[in-house]
Amino acid sequence: MTEPTTKPNTPREPLWRDLVGDVLRRERQAQDRTLKDVADEARISLPYLSEVERGRKEASSEVLAAAAQALGLTLGDLLARAHGELTRVTGRRPARIRTTTAVPLRTTTAVLFRTTTTRAAHEGLCLAA
Repeated sequence: MTEPTTKPNTPREPLWRDLVGDVLRRERQAQDRTLKDVADEARISLPYLSEVERGRKEASSEVLAAAAQALGLTLGDLLARAHGELTRVTGRRPARIRTTTAVPLRTTTAVLFRTTTTRAAHEGLCLAA
């Protein structure tokens, strides 16, 4: 009887909601503010903000923007910090992104596509709601 093959012990990537929640909580605590204070300013219920900070809820972009603004951050600041935390935790650099560039030909009506590999200016940050 053969034993099943196992994958090497690779750490599991953290969930985005956990990273964002950690960033929100650290920023709030760094400002010596209470959950109630931030929730009131952001117009979010205190229990919901608590669940977002603990990674129990997947907050909408509107809620994240309101919480970030209440902490004096932009949504971009919040996401950049979460991205930085993801990079730190996983020990991985941002991936190269394949892009396609159209190169028109004069002799035909076809369009050739050249694929290039570049590092995106946004370093892979994307928020889809």
